[in-house]
Amino acid sequence: MDSERTSPARALDDVASAFDELRTHLFGIAYRVLGSVTEAEDVVQDVWLRWQNADRSVVVDPAGFLARITTRLAINVAQSARSRRETYVGPWLPEPVDTSDDPAVGAERAEAVEFAVLLLLEKLTPNERAAYVLREAFDYPYPQIAEILRLSQANVRQIVSRARKRLAAERRERVDAAEHRRLLEAFVAAARLGDVAALETMLTADAASYADGNGARGAARTVVVGAARVAMLVSAVPKFWPGADVTAVEVNGLPGVVFSRDGTDLVLVTAAASGAGIYQLMWIMSPEKLKGFALSRKRFEKKG
Repeated sequence: MDSERTSPARALDDVASAFDELRTHLFGIAYRVLGSVTEAEDVVQDVWLRWQNADRSVVVDPAGFLARITTRLAINVAQSARSRRETYVGPWLPEPVDTSDDPAVGAERAEAVEFAVLLLLEKLTPNERAAYVLREAFDYPYPQIAEILRLSQANVRQIVSRARKRLAAERRERVDAAEHRRLLEAFVAAARLGDVAALETMLTADAASYADGNGARGAARTVVVGAARVAMLVSAVPKFWPGADVTAVEVNGLPGVVFSRDGTDLVLVTAAASGAGIYQLMWIMSPEKLKGFALSRKRFEKKG
């Protein structure tokens, strides 16, 4: 009798356990399609509720079933998010995620989680972005992507090919992690000293600085372009440098730095770099995104 009464609970525990094994993978899909940790987590939670209520006895491939729901929900959210971001104050950047525990965030390949790549993905339509992510980050076969997106295989191949070409035209050759870390640390050191000349030598001629603050004080409301202008801007931002604690972090698969004071994070800085130097600086100054990043440091820690 007792076993009969507890069997539904045990069954739900089994369902939850199976879902938890795929949670990071599903989050990785949603995050890359949306560029938002908050929205991706909401999507995964919605998928979990649907999975609980689904007739699982007819699901032959749970992982494929859940990936399909996740992708379609993420596309729907992405379509509405575009209009919401039009009212954002200043440049919008993806929500950063700490990847020190899982550099790839559940994917086959980590590269498609980097900030510079996520920024480029913003130029694609939600369907194009989903197709590219499923193929390039997760290595899904074209027939499965076609089924997920309800498109023909030929159409999916065209979409992925077009997205690859569009992104390849704007991407630059990466430096290795050690050189990236060295460049960022040298840049931060020069910034704290206000050494404009040194800052300028580390930047490419067309370097761009993006400050995501959604109206936060001290955040530039336009993208600043050009080595000289960026160097001057960085050296003229005193609130972050004097007396601030500096913590090295891993953000979206690459080195980053968090400046904090009295236990409060002030800004997260990360960059994109090529052999020619730093060509993109990304400043996360939005309090909500800073809080989200702090929480993400523990998001994927294994229990026990």
